[in-house]
Amino acid sequence: MSSIAEPLPAETLSGESLPPKRVRRPRAPITTRKLILSVIAYAVALVFVLPYVFMVLTAMRPASDISAPTLLPDHFDFSNFTSIWSTGFGSNLGASLIVAGGATVLVLLVAVPAAYYCARRRFRGRMLFLVMVLATQMFQPAAMLVGIQREFIQFNLPPLVSLILINGGFNMAFAIWILTAYFSSIPAELEEAAMVDGSSRLGALGRITLPLAMPGIMTALIFTFIAAWNEFIVALTLTLGQSSGNTPLTVAINNYIGQYSIDWGHLFAGSVIATVPVIILFAAIEGRVVGGLTAGSIK
Repeated sequence: MSSIAEPLPAETLSGESLPPKRVRRPRAPITTRKLILSVIAYAVALVFVLPYVFMVLTAMRPASDISAPTLLPDHFDFSNFTSIWSTGFGSNLGASLIVAGGATVLVLLVAVPAAYYCARRRFRGRMLFLVMVLATQMFQPAAMLVGIQREFIQFNLPPLVSLILINGGFNMAFAIWILTAYFSSIPAELEEAAMVDGSSRLGALGRITLPLAMPGIMTALIFTFIAAWNEFIVALTLTLGQSSGNTPLTVAINNYIGQYSIDWGHLFAGSVIATVPVIILFAAIEGRVVGGLTAGSIK
């Protein structure tokens, strides 16, 4: 008796293999410990999110409803976000971007080669150098504010240039330390293999080491940018007597607090706008930041 063969699938006849079926893993049961930790995590997140929610809601209140005891306004008013630009807030936003961006670029230009050399060379005085770099973290700009102001007045530098140098200098130690640890976690044999194939030291650094160290570089970038973006005391001191357009955001927002009255609408609207660039930057490189912070935790 002859048997009738079943037709083969089209994928088999064409020589292509069938895609593997995905096997769904059963979900782990929710234990009491996981439930408690989840509740605590959401409670902590809520504590941190609530001030931002209150800030946004207050910024959208009309002036007549600013002191109402209710959480939600009677109606949402976006006039604070539109009228704030007529006060020169756009120039303040540009000044903060210049200071934070310039300080970040300065830190990376100095910290990357310094950290790479410390990670790859065991020179005399290496630990002393790293300890001295770390010791600079003990000195806050507020403690040396008078000396900093007199020094930059004698140099006759523009205020924004002075703020770039100061923010870059005070964030340099953190960047060097974190990048030194990250460069040390990258095997030097990778660079040696590249140089055996004909690459130079700089070529191996640019093609091999820097791409692998990008999470650490992004970590130093975001922390330096946020620190320079939020700096207030030095910016307030060095921009005294300057026009309102040459001051960073932190100083401009503080100017909405007067001696006898407070412009709550523009104060909260400016605070909301000031958080947007940091949120965008952090969202863009969040994955690399997490990778840089957890680098070296698993060998």
